[in-house]
This record gives sequence, C-alpha cells and structure tokens, in this order.
Amino acid sequence: MDLDIIKEKTISFVKKTLEGAEAGHDWFHIERVYKTALSINAKENGDLLIVTLAALLHDIADSKFNNGDEEIGPEIAGRFMQSAGIPDDIILQVQQIIRNLSYKASLGQINFFSRELDIVQDADRLDAIGAIGIARAFTYGGFKNRVLYDPEIQPDLNMSKEAYKNSVSPTINHFYEKLLRLKDLMKTGTGKQIAAQRHQFMLLYLDQFYAEWEGVS
Repeated sequence: MDLDIIKEKTISFVKKTLEGAEAGHDWFHIERVYKTALSINAKENGDLLIVTLAALLHDIADSKFNNGDEEIGPEIAGRFMQSAGIPDDIILQVQQIIRNLSYKASLGQINFFSRELDIVQDADRLDAIGAIGIARAFTYGGFKNRVLYDPEIQPDLNMSKEAYKNSVSPTINHFYEKLLRLKDLMKTGTGKQIAAQRHQFMLLYLDQFYAEWEGVS
C-alpha cells in the first residue's frame, strides 16, 4: 500500500467532510493533531499507517456534534477506509482508537490499548492545552453560548462520563474539569515533555484572567 496515496485520499475526504465545522474541531485541528502525532511517532515508533489514519480520522464525526452518538465516527471512518482498500485488521484498530481517544471516553470503561492509541491520544490532548487549547475552549464556549466565568459556579471535579457529556458549566470551569488534568494523563514520554510547558502557560493565563476579572491588572 502506498502511504502517500492513502494519506492524500484521507486528507481530501476529511477536508470535505468537515467543511463548515465548529472552528475548534475543523480541518485545522485535524492537521495540527496529525503533525503532532507524526512528531511523537518519530520517537515512539508506532505503526505509521495506523497513526496517520487515526490522527486524520479521529474527529470525522465528533459525538458532541452528533446528538451524543459515539459510534457514528468509527462507522464513517470505517466506511471510508473500506472504500480506500485498507485491510480489515487496520480498519478495526483505527476504529478502536477513535472510540477510545476522547477525554470523556477515559471517564468510562476502556478495553482497548495500543501504542498508536497513546500516540494519537497525546497529540489530540496536546491540542487541547496551551495557547491553542485556550483558544479552542473559548471558541467552543462561544459556540454553545456559555458564560466565560461565574464565581458562583464551582468546577465539578468528580463528574461521571454522562455528567461530563451534559455539562453546561462556564468555560473557565473547563480548565479545572479537563484541561489542567491532561498533563498528568499523557502516555508517551514525548507527550509529557510538550505538555509540561503548555500546562504552565495555562496556569499563567488563569492568573492573568482572574487579575483582570477583579480589575487589578
């Protein structure tokens, strides 16, 4: 199989499918995750075809934009890969990565583990923290018309998977409910190194945010 041909077919399919997507989950998000996954994979030595397909297809139909349907993404990705002539064993692995990649999936039962999942998951989580992670959080909060911050609403640090899926909390709460936790959830050595700096940037941002909120900076 020619990896370059498969990659170009997949990129074309993803770009077309995600036209008009919410800005935090659009083609540019996919591209960033793909590039980061390749960088991590260069050191972590996963299967390049699986990493490429999983990174490019991981958000082809995010459940939060599809009435909570957690199978629509793997199904759409599977149909595409079948049409592209990808072997069944590769398709199944990529589908399992898509099913188990998200933060909310980690709040439930995980029954699939692989080096490629670790690599693509770290790449996806890295895009959720740091400067771009902050931008994505507020973009999605605006998309859902959520308040920036409400001092009367405390973060829920013990949410179940269902509670997390249905949360409507202020965007600042999302930092504590998810983003600030991701550094310690990285699986690869490469991911942990990158996450440390991005995590620190978010802490500095929050300090500045609260200072400005109180009118003292």
